[in-house]
Amino acid sequence: MTSHAVGGRKLSRKQGPRLALYKNMIVSVLRYERIQTTEAKAKEIRPQIDRIITLAKKGDLAARRAVIAALPEEPLVVEKLFSEIVPKYAGRTSGYCRITKIGVRQGDSAPLVQIELV
Repeated sequence: MTSHAVGGRKLSRKQGPRLALYKNMIVSVLRYERIQTTEAKAKEIRPQIDRIITLAKKGDLAARRAVIAALPEEPLVVEKLFSEIVPKYAGRTSGYCRITKIGVRQGDSAPLVQIELV
């Protein structure tokens, strides 16, 4: 039986591997500031990245702890987020990511995109 109004894509994965995939992709976007992936994955992680950056813009201890809880074992990425990324977006309230279509994957014709920090 399926429930109505349940958001999000399953991406043919169970919950644990799917959440690990999201976390790893978010860390990669914050570390390298742009990655190439499929359109479905990019559309799933964009709101999560925006939420993390908005939370980090508060800049207080509680926000730092919440970001560390969301990105455990990534102290360098958390430090980069607070020291480099957040100051760039001081005048912006949302829309920190851009998704640009770059073609299709050769093997299965999956639409490829580049997700990057604006």
